[in-house]
Amino acid sequence: LPTGLYKKVLVILHDSILPHMNEPTLMMDFLTVAYGIGGAISLLALNGLFILIHQHNLEYPDFYKKLYSLLDPSIYHVKYRARFFHLADLFLSSSHLPAYLVAAFIKRLSRLALTAPPESLLMVIPFICNLFRRHPACRVLVHRPNGPEDMSEDPYIMEEEEPSESRALESSLWEIQSLQNHYHPEVAKAAAILNQSLSEIEDDISGLLELSAYELFDKEVKKKAVDVPLEYEQVRGLFGKKNDIFAEHFALV
Repeated sequence: LPTGLYKKVLVILHDSILPHMNEPTLMMDFLTVAYGIGGAISLLALNGLFILIHQHNLEYPDFYKKLYSLLDPSIYHVKYRARFFHLADLFLSSSHLPAYLVAAFIKRLSRLALTAPPESLLMVIPFICNLFRRHPACRVLVHRPNGPEDMSEDPYIMEEEEPSESRALESSLWEIQSLQNHYHPEVAKAAAILNQSLSEIEDDISGLLELSAYELFDKEVKKKAVDVPLEYEQVRGLFGKKNDIFAEHFALV
């Protein structure tokens, strides 16, 4: 099928087509093929696949491997970002997932976050924190004081397609520590939460999934400005300060 037609079908498949089919399992081959195409088409196929896996017992052995491969720099910029992270949150919610798999997702999301825009970072940092709450075995990524300080010493293999071979559990989250010095103060504040012990209650990320750069800018503009004093001595005229060198050489006439 043409790419445009794939997108039109997959956008409405999960809520306008599958619920009205007598045998939704007939769409298994179509969705698995679409999921393997890559890019935006794979992201859109996730909705339909989720319904078949959750409600119709579809087995997809390489599902998480493919989901892991979808994590590339564009994931923080695509139009369907909110939909992807909503479903990724559901897929990674099971406590039965192995620690190496969740650690691979955490590490890859953190590495890609180094080039992500602020509105995406304010969403993905709470997302990562929720993964730590669900999977305590992955907290070793945070509590490793002697971990690598740069990419060249990091044992994590970013190019590895198989999560079990990525060596994510041997690494540390130096990327999130780097974001604590981010130019946007809200991002730096969000990243600093990993310096403290996390609460047991998960963060609600539903309101952050569709956060846009415009909303972020609008929020900053509407903040109440704080008056910053620029002088510690009260000014008494143009050259009125005590021991002012200008007053010794200039005068107003």
